[in-house]
Amino acid sequence: MKHTFFAMIKPEAKEKKEGSISPFEAACIAIGGCVGAGNLGGVATSITVGGPGAVFWLWLWAFLGMMVKCVEVTLGCYYRNKDKNGNYSGGTMYFMEKGIGIEKGLKGGYVLAMVFALGFLFQFLQGSQAYTISEVMKESFGLEMIPVTIVYVIVTMYIIWKGLPGIAKFATRCVPFMCVAFVAGGVGLIIANISVIPSMFASIFHDAFTGTAAVGGFAGATVSTVISSGLSRSINSNEAGQGSSPLVHGSADTIHPVRQGLWGSFEVFVDTIIVCSVTALSILCTGVWDSGIPGAALTIAAYDTLYGTAGKIFIGIMTILFGLTTTAGWFAYYVEVIKYIFKNNVKLGNFLVKCFKIVFPCMNIIVVGYIVISGHDAKLFWTIVSIVLALPVFTNLIGLIILRKKFMELFNDYKARYMGIGKVKEGFKVFYED
Repeated sequence: MKHTFFAMIKPEAKEKKEGSISPFEAACIAIGGCVGAGNLGGVATSITVGGPGAVFWLWLWAFLGMMVKCVEVTLGCYYRNKDKNGNYSGGTMYFMEKGIGIEKGLKGGYVLAMVFALGFLFQFLQGSQAYTISEVMKESFGLEMIPVTIVYVIVTMYIIWKGLPGIAKFATRCVPFMCVAFVAGGVGLIIANISVIPSMFASIFHDAFTGTAAVGGFAGATVSTVISSGLSRSINSNEAGQGSSPLVHGSADTIHPVRQGLWGSFEVFVDTIIVCSVTALSILCTGVWDSGIPGAALTIAAYDTLYGTAGKIFIGIMTILFGLTTTAGWFAYYVEVIKYIFKNNVKLGNFLVKCFKIVFPCMNIIVVGYIVISGHDAKLFWTIVSIVLALPVFTNLIGLIILRKKFMELFNDYKARYMGIGKVKEGFKVFYED
């Protein structure tokens, strides 16, 4: 907290060299990338499928995820790459290629990097933010989902057109405001229902290990369903283990890879322990969780119990901000992946990035249009999201396991340099490029 939350007002967090972004800008882009519409629709869906117990498993992965995110961000920064113009790039592909392929001499390092890159890039097909936003706009204001998606696509194009600098500017202004506003609204809802808080927590911890019986419009859930629904939504929300945020943290001008890794832990804390928890507790304490209402509409129903029409408008605004920051953040991730894949043909890579500025937003229209026309509901959609997550998560975690000792070397070096624990090894290099 000293070097993240309390560091946001200090110069170190906002200092940067030309060709890089500041640690704070990287964190805002990454937090914006993970605090998205899934915090509203995804969390609600996990409860409608798994019941109150799903919240426990959502928390558990967040606790472990703070460690995982710290490791992947640290390695992504350590093995970062500097181009001829002095611009930094980093992330999972680089620690796989350099750490596994070059340092360890394992030929599969580059192959693993390419498999991760292609699997990660494939995720742009899901269009999760646009679906949840259009769903909320329909429930809140009666607007048709496809026209809402078209407007969303136009706004997205405007934000991402100037690339990483424009995204960083947007994220630093929007992310702190939207997180504070949403938490404030949720805390008000929880306080208004404070009498049911003890029984609500009892249900969360009891149902996590016993499953949930059918009640009201809730169909019931086995223990395995409770676990899978909680874990999958937690991974999808805070992105720990996906290898996503290291792609932007690798561009940060930081004094030490582990220092940037702390920002990685912080973003998981903000996303899941704070924002997702506010959504989940709001749904549970208001008693709407077993109503049978699907997806983001369940979150709207919870806020409607106290705030009425104002609650619907509030969730509508929050969903738009959440979605835009996430879409912009993920565009930055995809650009880094494209640049890596075509790093030996920079001209082609830059051309594809320009094309992607159009293709990426427009994919949302195709996804939402298909779901609306076919008549499928949110459960099928979030199943698709879980499937496309599998390959990048699997390959990324393999890389983290193989390079676990390198992380510990960096971690011990950080403790010796900045915490007075142990001694700094003579000649130890803080970055691979050194």
